Amino acid sequence: MRPLEILLPIVSAFTLLWPLAQFGRREILGLLPTFALLIVITHARVEGMRWQMYPLYAITGILFLMSLPTYLRAAKPGETTLAVNRPSVGITIASLGLLAVATALPILLPVPSLPTPGGPYAIGTRAYELIDTSREEIYASIPGQPRRIMVQVWYPAVPPPLNSAPAPWLPEAAANAPLLSGFFNLPNFFFSHVALAKTHSYNDLPVLSGGRYPVLVFSHGWDGFRQQSTYQMEELASRGYIVLAPDYAYGALVTRYPNGDVAYNNPAALPKDVPPDQYEIAARKLVAQWSDDIGYTLDYFAAQNADANSPFYQALNLEKVGAFGHSTGGGATIQFCATDPHCKAGFTEDAFVRPLAIATLENGTTQPFFYLFSEAWPFARNIELFDQYYSHVPLENHVAVLMGTAHYDFSDLPAFSPLAAAMGLKGPLNGARVQKIINTYLVAFFDQTLKGSASPLLTGPSPDYPELQWRAPK
Repeated sequence: MRPLEILLPIVSAFTLLWPLAQFGRREILGLLPTFALLIVITHARVEGMRWQMYPLYAITGILFLMSLPTYLRAAKPGETTLAVNRPSVGITIASLGLLAVATALPILLPVPSLPTPGGPYAIGTRAYELIDTSREEIYASIPGQPRRIMVQVWYPAVPPPLNSAPAPWLPEAAANAPLLSGFFNLPNFFFSHVALAKTHSYNDLPVLSGGRYPVLVFSHGWDGFRQQSTYQMEELASRGYIVLAPDYAYGALVTRYPNGDVAYNNPAALPKDVPPDQYEIAARKLVAQWSDDIGYTLDYFAAQNADANSPFYQALNLEKVGAFGHSTGGGATIQFCATDPHCKAGFTEDAFVRPLAIATLENGTTQPFFYLFSEAWPFARNIELFDQYYSHVPLENHVAVLMGTAHYDFSDLPAFSPLAAAMGLKGPLNGARVQKIINTYLVAFFDQTLKGSASPLLTGPSPDYPELQWRAPK
């Protein structure tokens, strides 16, 4: 809970208890509800209102209205609340119980908070629209349109000015949050409060000068979006990487363009109710498009790197390019690295390998890779194809399972609630611990493969992280 959200139930509790106090003056009984009402007004202006607080708002209003007769009635000199409308202990206890229930809701469904990045750099972020006129969009309802890609960039930046507002976690949350709720079969309003979530990044800060930074491309999963794992993007940017994250239009949950156009997820791109062979044909087509999107994104920013008028002029080290991705985005990461020499290293999170091209399954990849899986995502066909692919990987790569995790532990969703595991958003392992482990190994892997900084974490199991079980494929 945020500061004023914490203060409000405390003041309300004092309001309920004050009439029982032998020393309580009657004026205080009127001032406390008034103070609580002022807290609500300030909270609405400064922190922002959210539906989880509605019961507390209602209790505040009721207590304020109930206090008016007592506060406005003429008092005898020295009269205390003990002499005026003293409630029974039972009523007070019941009222406090109701207040506790109302307070529990915003505690269990807080405004999401991302972990503080561990690196030394401030973080800037920018959004770009890329239009690839050489490729036609294959999933749009209107044929003949060029492929359009929204890309979010996180990068080391100059420190923000004082009193700067950090970037929101989910831009256009009023429109996007209902889609996120619907994905998890929850009421449309359920995730509306994510509009209040802030990141540790700041929009449009200048890139920190002084060197060229290695470049990483992040690929979200099917029905995901480019901000879905912001805690990873911020950690990497704070440690000296420029991270590019495309929205894969029609495979993403939703993509919104600057001119107001919207591309919703197209279920036909990855059809469910078809035979397995047809499904894999469709999946390969999808991931081939995503792999091409990665290549085009890198080409676009190579041009930015050479443009003296670009914010990223001479900021990118395009000899040090890595890729990482979640789920279907993990498959796109492998496919990209199998076909594009720009890729020097790859990291996957629950990689979905059914969409890999047959040539990739048969020949593998040559770059160093770290394949990280959650405990709860062991699909037989995916494992079978991963083992086939991995048998053709000539280099010693890393395969590990993070015990106590589920598929969405790789995203920001575990930060949404202490009830995230019960809601199916994560596994039983503590969310902060999961994020720390993932960030630690992401940084260690790319520091070793792109910056040449060897890490003992990559030599095998570590006593500091016993939850990570290293496994060889079957």
